[in-house]
Amino acid sequence: MPFTHDALIIGQGLAGTVLSETLASRGLSVMVFDARQVGSASHVAAGVVNPIVLRRTLPSWRASEMLAVAGAYYRELELDQEADYWKPLPFVEIFPTAQEAAIWQLRMRDAEHKHMLSSAPVSDASLEKLPQPYGYGVVLRCAWLNLQAMMADHRERLIASGALEERIILESDIIRKADGIEVLGRSAPLLVHCGGPFNTVPGLVPVRGEGLTVRLPGLGMNCMVHRGAFIVPMGDDVYRVGSTFAWDDVWSGPTDEGKRHLLDRLHRLWSGPIEVLDHWAGVRPASKDRRPIMGRTGPHEAVLSGFGARGGLLAPWCAAHLADHLLNGKPLDPEVDVQRFA
Repeated sequence: MPFTHDALIIGQGLAGTVLSETLASRGLSVMVFDARQVGSASHVAAGVVNPIVLRRTLPSWRASEMLAVAGAYYRELELDQEADYWKPLPFVEIFPTAQEAAIWQLRMRDAEHKHMLSSAPVSDASLEKLPQPYGYGVVLRCAWLNLQAMMADHRERLIASGALEERIILESDIIRKADGIEVLGRSAPLLVHCGGPFNTVPGLVPVRGEGLTVRLPGLGMNCMVHRGAFIVPMGDDVYRVGSTFAWDDVWSGPTDEGKRHLLDRLHRLWSGPIEVLDHWAGVRPASKDRRPIMGRTGPHEAVLSGFGARGGLLAPWCAAHLADHLLNGKPLDPEVDVQRFA
């Protein structure tokens, strides 16, 4: 059948945004279907890009490679769109115990980790206002990614070019034919499911995360800080605080329990006044083995999902890797291939 597009994408969260941008940059005509469903983590995520698994003080999966690809992708996108999405910021880990401080020093001596960890002081006087009896360490090469602005700008470009259909796609809307896929009159040889937690693919685990937007008058902090919860500066003494992890009742939205948990963590760091401006929740598309999920799910269908809490770090590499596979036949890394759950 004659096709109206080269690729159809369901979902315009982080995965759908970066994949559609990646495919378009390679010369493909793309049609995106998205209704901005309530519950997607991409629309509320704080945007912390951190290559370290803090509870173990170890780099996340292929951290150096992911950082290099992510930084290059977002900086190129900024130049192309004359926008400001990617902001390198120090990430300070305040040690809760002497043992944690000792582990940090040990990791710093490891050749694999030393380029990501530091104990050098951060030039931010506000840190003196936070209790740190065991000191702090600094995660290097971190950044804050303005996810919401990036996705909103991309959505505007899609709308302006007639490449976005704002509606929920039901299974009955997808017509599978011998040579391609048709959705609401749009057709292509390829359909990629980027619905995040709304996808139903093997290995996907939805995880609810909650966070707060708060005003902390007098703190004046310009770096990201973590001790049981992270604090991200948004300007004018407004901060985002997060986040929780819950595997049950993931679609319940913000909860009193989640709010209490975050405020308890915040009180351990800040003894001054706290004004809660917003309490939000989103469902992350995680995976059983904490690796991204991508690859073909049918003759003309594929999926891109499973970023968990590290979408900003993982999305550019994953989109490029999937594009190389779908367009050029490059084999998928077995660690991310959806077929590992078959």
